[in-house]
Amino acid sequence: MKAVLSFGIFVAVVYVGLCAALFFAQRSFLYYPQPRPRGETSATLPLSVDGAELVISVRPHDGPNAIVYFGGNGEDVTFNLPSFSEAFPNHSLYLMNYRGYGGSSGAPTEAGLSQDALALFDYVHARHPNVIVMGRSLGSGVAIRLASQRPASGLVLITPYSSIAELGARQFPMFPVKWLMRDRYESWRYAPLIEVPTLFVVAEHDEIIPRASTDDLYAHFRAGIATLRVIPGVGHNTVSATPMYAKTLQMALAQNNQQ
Repeated sequence: MKAVLSFGIFVAVVYVGLCAALFFAQRSFLYYPQPRPRGETSATLPLSVDGAELVISVRPHDGPNAIVYFGGNGEDVTFNLPSFSEAFPNHSLYLMNYRGYGGSSGAPTEAGLSQDALALFDYVHARHPNVIVMGRSLGSGVAIRLASQRPASGLVLITPYSSIAELGARQFPMFPVKWLMRDRYESWRYAPLIEVPTLFVVAEHDEIIPRASTDDLYAHFRAGIATLRVIPGVGHNTVSATPMYAKTLQMALAQNNQQ
């Protein structure tokens, strides 16, 4: 009996220790900062925010139209500049390097990224009144929260999810992840607040974001606000490798221009 009790205590102690390790290391599972590539010569904009100095990758363009883009958790957003410049020749482009990414200082957190997104939008909107907000994967959570707080002209969510906390619970079902998560990115909370045309871009074979999570987010939008498009034959990380990707993103601009 004592042996059984001792073993039970041992298991409990190990489990609590693993929960503690998961709690303190959770951001290392969520964020994968990418350094600025050596020799990269694309244009950048410095943006000072509370607690960090951000590097924004940009393609300047005069006129009222702009796109603000938030990438995935392991994405170097600068790589999007050539394809975005070709797809959106009449838009100024602002691609955020999160804290700790691409030469930006600081460390990424949900609160920090949300604060930075507001600062970037305000900077861009003061110069371009028509701002489309785009977010991919992790960045879809940043984008939807921003669009619920600022007068975006349109919203594009690429491989979006309903909640990072929910995804974490799926990945680690043996742990109380929903209680442990600090950066929850609960996009579903902001969906009912969105009032601008929104395009969902979904990878048919997304192996990272379950379709059920995307559909749950979609269901939280008010009727007539969101449109969902599936790109066939691609996965989470290959969705942008097909010509249909750029064409699908251009739909968002066309939809916005019809409003």
